[in-house]
Amino acid sequence: MSYISHISFPTANQESDFICGIRGTSYDTFYPFRVLSARGRGLERLDFEPITILYGGNGSGKSTALNIIAEKLAIKRDSVFNKSNFYKDYLNMCKVKLSGNLPQSSRIITSDDVFDYMLNIRNINEGIDQKREEIFKDYLDTKNLKFQIQSLEDYEQLSKIVKTRTQTQSKYVRGELMNNIAEYSNGESAFKYFTERITDDSLYILDEPENSLSPKYQLELARFIEDSARFYNCQIIMATHSPFLLALNSAKVYDLDASPARVRHWKELENIRIYHEFFSKLDKKG
Repeated sequence: MSYISHISFPTANQESDFICGIRGTSYDTFYPFRVLSARGRGLERLDFEPITILYGGNGSGKSTALNIIAEKLAIKRDSVFNKSNFYKDYLNMCKVKLSGNLPQSSRIITSDDVFDYMLNIRNINEGIDQKREEIFKDYLDTKNLKFQIQSLEDYEQLSKIVKTRTQTQSKYVRGELMNNIAEYSNGESAFKYFTERITDDSLYILDEPENSLSPKYQLELARFIEDSARFYNCQIIMATHSPFLLALNSAKVYDLDASPARVRHWKELENIRIYHEFFSKLDKKG
């Protein structure tokens, strides 16, 4: 399923004309001007498939391109990102072609979103752990309490004493305290984040989703993304270094390290070559 057909970025000449037209004021940055057109990259247009991947090293413009697409489409996002005084001007020079109505549930998911999610879980769990210690103490204090009922108003306290004397400490605490929000590793929590946020019939822009994921969960995410695009009418636009994600079936891969940027088969990418050479040398060493 495709919701966006393509996006066109301003050419290097259009960018130069705009910058030269600004007179009388000096600026430290014209971001995002001169990023996608820099160093012969010449990225002027992206044509999208159900799964489209942007590949490149640090500084290649992957995240910039994803943010521009997300802002041009005005889709949901959680984390803020750096803008400049000229961001709106740049967006106005971009042209986007949709294949149909863009679902309102479409969103961009960044590494910051995933990290914030894991930190929130950690903070909640730390609070629960502190509360658990308080309940432990309450259990022991109540169990050893010498108490005689004087009126019906004392019935609740008596019930609590009986409960502590008829239950083990762990059973009492479980009954009084919710389980930790998630007793998962960081990788499990990160993978869970994607499976909860990515639903049917939507466009998703993912910025390096492999961060915090072990190879096992990168493979799980790859299968999940393939299924989402193939069976559940999702379109995925993603930036990644992960060989597991770069090798997604039927994915269109743009190499932003190439000059000019162009579509390549995943096996032709430098990352894959480096991995292949590394493991081949180890294999020869026995």
